[in-house]
Amino acid sequence: MTSLAQRTQSQGKSQGQYSSPDQASTSASRLRRTLKAQLYAELAPAQVAALIERDEDLARKELSDRLRRAINARADQGTAGAQREELIDEVLAELMGLGPLDSLLRDPTITEIMVNAPDRVFFEREGKLYRAQVRFDNDEQVRAVIERIIAPLGRRIDEQNPLVNGRLPAGHRVHAVIAPLALDGSVLTIRKFRERIYTLEELADEGSLPPFLIPLLQWAVLARCNIAVSGGTGSGKTTFLNALSLVIPSGERIITIEDSAELSFSQHPHVVRLEARPANLEGAGAITIRDLVINSLRMRPDRIIVGEVRGDEALEMLQAMTTGHDGSLTTLHANTPREVLSRLVTMVNYGTQLPLPAVQTQIAAALDLIVHLGRLAGGRRQILEVCEVEDFDGHEVALRRILHFQQEGVAPDGRPVGDWIVDATPRFFEQVKVLGLATEDALETWAMTSESGAGRDDPGALPVPTLHQQSSGRSERDDG
Repeated sequence: MTSLAQRTQSQGKSQGQYSSPDQASTSASRLRRTLKAQLYAELAPAQVAALIERDEDLARKELSDRLRRAINARADQGTAGAQREELIDEVLAELMGLGPLDSLLRDPTITEIMVNAPDRVFFEREGKLYRAQVRFDNDEQVRAVIERIIAPLGRRIDEQNPLVNGRLPAGHRVHAVIAPLALDGSVLTIRKFRERIYTLEELADEGSLPPFLIPLLQWAVLARCNIAVSGGTGSGKTTFLNALSLVIPSGERIITIEDSAELSFSQHPHVVRLEARPANLEGAGAITIRDLVINSLRMRPDRIIVGEVRGDEALEMLQAMTTGHDGSLTTLHANTPREVLSRLVTMVNYGTQLPLPAVQTQIAAALDLIVHLGRLAGGRRQILEVCEVEDFDGHEVALRRILHFQQEGVAPDGRPVGDWIVDATPRFFEQVKVLGLATEDALETWAMTSESGAGRDDPGALPVPTLHQQSSGRSERDDG
């Protein structure tokens, strides 16, 4: 099937108008821009988005009629018959979808899309950035896409509110910035999420962690250790947290709390998903993560999963971890495991002015394990360090490093070359033994295979937790 640009080129050649595909494509693009400009002269982008949200079928009919009238009113139409209908279909696809971004969203290998300006669109694939071939006609088209995304969420973006966060129906996280803050045109960032969650074994196959670390992580979850997953932006924290969720026994009740829903616990039968809510157009009705953490304690949770702790909810989360809700998980931004502790102190002080020793004592009592991830050269996301959180000694909270990744160089393809070094045997192994999750022989086998490297290439040489429930992790997202 030929595109409108190809048809326009063929027709133009016969009439002596176009000498190249670029000219034909430019002409087709100009026609689309003209039609959209005429449409937006009658209906503002926000009105178009609201119309589509109310009734998509009715919106398609009304917009088609308006576009058809606009074409018929043109004296220099340049298109006729089937070409007109195809032009209308292309304009509708841009109006009712996300325009030039649709093809990038459909590509499963793309993890992030970044619009820096109408003619500067980038995407991330396997941790590397590439410039996309697609482009927007102008800033108005970018704004229309932003309106299309946020209209169903009851949010707005304008000069008084030039920043907005949201998510697409598929769960992809969206952030937009417009003028006067964005100087070169509206900025749009879409963080895509996988349609299924990865198991720890699959992450090991991709090089994100060594196979011998899998039993340790499974034992930590089953022994109800409170775990903080840390790292920078795009280091794979959410993906790793989803993988840990597959280890949680099916008989436990999980409450997930997020600013923007990203976790996918669809494999677990007993999950309650909560999402914070920003203030409405009048500045009222905000429900914060802190509000949700406080209320989740009344919902009989076995485990509380905070998607990302970033503010004064840190205190309630730490208190929940020390008041019968052990086994909880969270993520936070930090550059090192040590920085996790200092950032938690800062976040607790957002909401209260407790003495520093009191806050540090609370952190030491609440957290058991910190798993730190990073995005290295070549785009690989992997575990860089695992630490146990020990007691507060009066000066600082002690950390005991269990494992770290030691980089030794860079491969020809840009990926890091190195090895995971085991620094110590975890102290929570005593709890693992007491709970019957592993025998003493199994724990000793883990220590020997991990330190000798036997389990690095042969996962079959490693012990498997007694209560570990195997799961494929291959599931479509549950956006309920």
